Amino acid sequence: MTLTLAPDTCQDGRKGSDMDSFWDFFWFILSFFLLMAYLMVLFQILGDLFRDRDTSGWVKAVWILFLIFLPILTSLVYLIARGRQMTERNIAAVQTAQRDQEAYIRQVSSGASPADQIAQAKGLLDSGAISPQEFDALKAKALA
Repeated sequence: MTLTLAPDTCQDGRKGSDMDSFWDFFWFILSFFLLMAYLMVLFQILGDLFRDRDTSGWVKAVWILFLIFLPILTSLVYLIARGRQMTERNIAAVQTAQRDQEAYIRQVSSGASPADQIAQAKGLLDSGAISPQEFDALKAKALA
């Protein structure tokens, strides 16, 4: 004799859905939060491992193997043993990115000064590419 459950019956034989009570929902949300927190830590550790130039490839491979087979323990050991260097590498990476961004913004936003614009317009006027009226308009625009 086989036991068949009604469509609205849980696996343990209760009537209703798998998440009937507030506590079922609470533990689901808490476990999901902890999973996401662990994944964030795991990806931070993996990023730090590959960013570290002082650690050899074999040591990185050992860290990754331990992260696969003993994930929670290895994460805690890594954060305790290498947390300070991890922070320093993150700060250095952010400072480098900020310096590069500021240099790019300065490069893009630095337009020619009004004197340079007038000199370019004068060169165009002298070569005959623009008329004196166009030169005066460019000059007024540069000085505005």
